[in-house]
Amino acid sequence: MKKIHSAWVRLIVIAVLLVLGGWFLHGYNQVEKPQLVNTDGRVFEKARVLEVLQDNLQENGSRAGDQIVSLQIQSGDHAGEIVKANCPNGLLFGTVCRPGMDVVVISSTVGSLDLHTVYNADRSWPIYLYIAAFLVLLSIIGGKKGLKSAVALVFTFICFVWLFFPMIFRGIWPVVAAVVTSGVVLAATMYLLNGWSKKSMVAFVATLGGILTAGLAAILFGHAVNLSGYNVSNIENLMFVAQNTMIDVGQILFAGILFASLGAVMDIAMDVTSACAEIEKHNPDISRKALFWAGMNVGRDVMGTMSATLILAFFGGSLGVWTLDYVYDLPYLQLINSNSVGVEIMKGFSASFGVIFTAPIAAALSAFWRR
Repeated sequence: MKKIHSAWVRLIVIAVLLVLGGWFLHGYNQVEKPQLVNTDGRVFEKARVLEVLQDNLQENGSRAGDQIVSLQIQSGDHAGEIVKANCPNGLLFGTVCRPGMDVVVISSTVGSLDLHTVYNADRSWPIYLYIAAFLVLLSIIGGKKGLKSAVALVFTFICFVWLFFPMIFRGIWPVVAAVVTSGVVLAATMYLLNGWSKKSMVAFVATLGGILTAGLAAILFGHAVNLSGYNVSNIENLMFVAQNTMIDVGQILFAGILFASLGAVMDIAMDVTSACAEIEKHNPDISRKALFWAGMNVGRDVMGTMSATLILAFFGGSLGVWTLDYVYDLPYLQLINSNSVGVEIMKGFSASFGVIFTAPIAAALSAFWRR
């Protein structure tokens, strides 16, 4: 009976916290954004291709020029209307239209003239189904833990969109906003997976220590090699944003490194902490020193593969840059001193520093924070 009462109290507390948190995020996200691009008279709508009026297929099988297609608008104020639209032949915009195909169309009004351009294929439902399949499989195969992990992932996304971005838009330094957001995500994830326990608290503190180490390593490296958040490839667009908002775009790079290291650091922190908790559970008389070195041995096994995972992930994410550098056969001095290579090295190795330091932090806390 006492357990049932305790469970109901816990559920009520969680429900109240969720309602209060949702109310806060809704209000905090009410920020007035400046209009950086004039979108008056332009809307994106769903449409279906009825007929290809003029194709751009050439005799040799290639495509040149644009398609002219007949569309039926399926959303918005003009739903049901049949219009003629231009479909560009581009790699970033446009698509190859076929009758019956669902697309997204840009409808622009200039005076009394209505213009319609196919933006891209409508990928909405495949994206929704893809994400849903991942969450369902995670819940089915992972069982109760998998379901909690799925909830934690959804909560993480909510924190990114409704907490981190409003924070930096309101003028809070992106690195500080990243630390606060990471702390909220960490607390929720640890509670969902393990409840409030010594193991959760140790993993929480160790993870925070790891991501702060990653951020500090990035800042020190950037200072040493004269790299900053202003050396990224899309800085021109970011500077335009900075001129019209309170966002400190120079710190976006370092905030990104904190977020990129969060998952791997949390993983190794929980691995070491769980191992130490199991050892202490089955051998309560173990000394602090022995427990620390047991945790370190587990951490050493994990940190090598986790560091490689991070570096390979960053390498794969910038594979296009590396491919261009390889094809152009750039001189070594030019390559090693380029901003793009320096930034990628900063990302991969700074996050790995966080992983390396998380293992001893988790082992030390587990050993000296005894039950």
